[in-house]
Amino acid sequence: MTLDVVEICAGAGGQALGLEEAGFEHALAVELDDHACNTLRENRPSWKVARGDVAHSDVWKPADYHGVALLAGGVPCPPFTIAGKQLGATDERDLFAWAVELAEVVKPRALLLENVRGLSMPRFAGYRQHVLDRLAGLGYVPHWHLLQASDFSVPQLRPRFVLVALQAEDAAYFRWPDAEGEPPTVGETLGDAMAAEGWEGAADWALKANRIAPTIVGGSKKHGGADLGPTRAKRAWAELGVDALGIADSPPHPGDQFKVGPKLTVEMVSQLQGWQPGSWTFTGRKTARYRQVGNAFPPPVAAAVGGSIRRALEHRGQAAEPVPSEHDPIYRALRTSGSYLSQPQIQRALGIPLDTSEFERRISLLSRDFDVHVREDRGTTLYRLGEFKAFTGQDWHERHELFLKNRAKIS
Repeated sequence: MTLDVVEICAGAGGQALGLEEAGFEHALAVELDDHACNTLRENRPSWKVARGDVAHSDVWKPADYHGVALLAGGVPCPPFTIAGKQLGATDERDLFAWAVELAEVVKPRALLLENVRGLSMPRFAGYRQHVLDRLAGLGYVPHWHLLQASDFSVPQLRPRFVLVALQAEDAAYFRWPDAEGEPPTVGETLGDAMAAEGWEGAADWALKANRIAPTIVGGSKKHGGADLGPTRAKRAWAELGVDALGIADSPPHPGDQFKVGPKLTVEMVSQLQGWQPGSWTFTGRKTARYRQVGNAFPPPVAAAVGGSIRRALEHRGQAAEPVPSEHDPIYRALRTSGSYLSQPQIQRALGIPLDTSEFERRISLLSRDFDVHVREDRGTTLYRLGEFKAFTGQDWHERHELFLKNRAKIS
């Protein structure tokens, strides 16, 4: 059974390779970065790769891919990352809501979108609820799940928040993949690579690097060159015997001595992301290659999720009634009503008590991604949920101007 996939924001191919391993064939991969596009073409010359702003109609026509088995993507993370400002719907790089809207045009049998753990935080409860409700309205059964890459033999801490949505007739067969056991350590993964140029300290180094790595941070074009993350991450790397202040051009050589330990090469980092040695070529100069690797969705995780989706589409296993999930009941109460509600009215709709400070905190979070209209009526504060601030395909949205203004810094 041939299952075709369209992948948006494909990057250097981490998700693409995993989905290929799961049995999907790429009908199209769309990517903004020149180097990443070159990497995709270098490794899979037969794939159709479209370069440019994925939301621009000149780059690709979503309607041309109506009915594909899977629409997948790793849309930009900065709008949701805990280390950033968490601007969400008001960040010009946010494409998550837009990608969800693609389901109405493309009508894939399944949708797969992955992002950082920050999207799972309370800050984005309303955003997530909007996504759930929108997909349900389009006839899909959506599932959110926080997956740990280390559960799938990837030797690093790399939590990813994953959305899978399937049409109703397939959703009953979907199960999140089971963990695969303990991952290898950094030393077990990279011991051979560290010894490749004859460095005498490789064996001792591998024994010291006896844990999995901290989350690899690819960074963006807004910031400097390649290194392995912020201060806390650098301390964790140092405990593993790795100098995180930059990326090496080659493995260490005989006689090399280090105060902290050797630096990793791009190829070593790719192994920590789940690529097999020598299996994938990354194009561009060192920083460009490192960013492609560091920002990737680990292929083993993509393969595991892709395999679960494939089994659901083939109706393998025992069918079970999907369990609906709710992320923001205040959003749901306001959206369902469509009119102004007071705090007591909202709480009655929720069926749970909330003190005033908690209620106001949740309203404040909601207002960051939605227009929340507030008015007073005879001494009572009333609330009504207005428009979603995110870009969902509007021609007039300020995202277009901001995107063009910051195009050189977006990755």
